[in-house]
Amino acid sequence: MTTPALLVMDVQQAIVDRLPDTDPDYLPRLTRAVTAARSARIPVVHVVVGFRPGHPEAKSSPLFGALPEGAFTEGDPGAAIHPAVAPLPAESVITKKRVSAFTGSDLDLVLRGGAVDHLVLTGIATSGVVLSTLRQAADLDHHLTVLADGCADADAEVHRVLTEKVFPRQADVSTVDAWIAGLTHSTPQGQ
Repeated sequence: MTTPALLVMDVQQAIVDRLPDTDPDYLPRLTRAVTAARSARIPVVHVVVGFRPGHPEAKSSPLFGALPEGAFTEGDPGAAIHPAVAPLPAESVITKKRVSAFTGSDLDLVLRGGAVDHLVLTGIATSGVVLSTLRQAADLDHHLTVLADGCADADAEVHRVLTEKVFPRQADVSTVDAWIAGLTHSTPQGQ
């Protein structure tokens, strides 16, 4: 039996604001997944991108080095987790310094501390944090599930190719509703 955790990655205000309005049900659907995980006593782990003032850890990054001063630092309203999926006080918030949820963070320690070996991935963007985290988590021998409609990307075709052709090589790909339905038939280890 595996011990799962739901990862809600990069669902931060500034990132949500950049999504096209093509899927207005994305946040309500993701909220259902978070609520179902909490009800099933599956840990919800929030992963955010964040930097120190002046972004010293991102200066050499082609992606993050070009961020405006103050972006994704403490106090930046755009760095806040979207209120639709805001963490509860006991839920872990992991701050990463690059695209993968593992890079520059203590995610691995938090997962090992909870004996988590099955990651359920959601977040923005499918071609960014979800792809990078999936690849690294697979290399770390985690069992993986991707909630395809719990992920979003500015490019619908890239999202489709990843969720239909690439991710199934290393993960079970499901929908939020199918995953929730499966929770009623099982409980996490130790429950």
